[in-house]
Amino acid sequence: MEERILTKECIAEFKGHLVMEERSPATIEKYCRDVTVFSDYAEGRNVTKELVIAYKTKLVDDNYAVRSINSMIASINSLFAFFGWNDLKLKTIKIQQQIFCPEEKELTRQEYEHLVRTAQARHNERLCLILQTICGTGIRVSELRFISVEAAIHGEATVSCKGKMRSVFIVRDLQKKLLSYAARQGITSGCIFITRGGKPISRTNIWRDMKALCIEADVNPNKVFPHNLRHLFARVFYGIEKDIAKLADILGHSSINTTRIYIISTGMEHRQRMENMRLII
Repeated sequence: MEERILTKECIAEFKGHLVMEERSPATIEKYCRDVTVFSDYAEGRNVTKELVIAYKTKLVDDNYAVRSINSMIASINSLFAFFGWNDLKLKTIKIQQQIFCPEEKELTRQEYEHLVRTAQARHNERLCLILQTICGTGIRVSELRFISVEAAIHGEATVSCKGKMRSVFIVRDLQKKLLSYAARQGITSGCIFITRGGKPISRTNIWRDMKALCIEADVNPNKVFPHNLRHLFARVFYGIEKDIAKLADILGHSSINTTRIYIISTGMEHRQRMENMRLII
């Protein structure tokens, strides 16, 4: 059997394939990083099923989170599929579906309101509005660039992400806030949340600014990151509508299983529901 040696040239060829498949820059970077780490582990050895399984075992022994391991396996399996090495593909580790989420990880509505008010008190108008835009629409932080003056005027933004396009509605109160902010900043068209240089603000800057609010707002820093605002939107929407299919469309999810992760209740809520059953006589 022909030897299968992973080289820098192989990884470069794989990267070119991902580009031609129109994968997002973040996905390409992630896949290439994962296969490079595996290549370093292989150290020029012939890639066999035994070697691949040993690598998977090492990730488990090194105490990587199961989701992280499965994500790395997906990257490596994609590489194998590209080269036709399908016999090397690994099985992912099965994860039991969570029925509730840890309370220390999910942002509550009250904590969100504290963050918004703290941003207002610090006169950080842009951050205050970014928090409300993400939480009020359910968009990803990377999709903020689609919140433009034109979108605010029409009350609807057309978002393109991961090869899919969807419409995101902007409620009236948010419309007014966005247009008022744009007018004060002298932004007459295009992206509303921009840097002094006129470029869309980066997720890194948003993440850093959010973290800076935590102490003053008395909110656990481990809960404060942009994606948790999206989770809060999902939980509030589902609490009102109870329509997971519609929520999946709004969030831009291809699978309802992904949406289910967003709407699981906290342990405290789960415990309270069990207490309310009153089955102990």
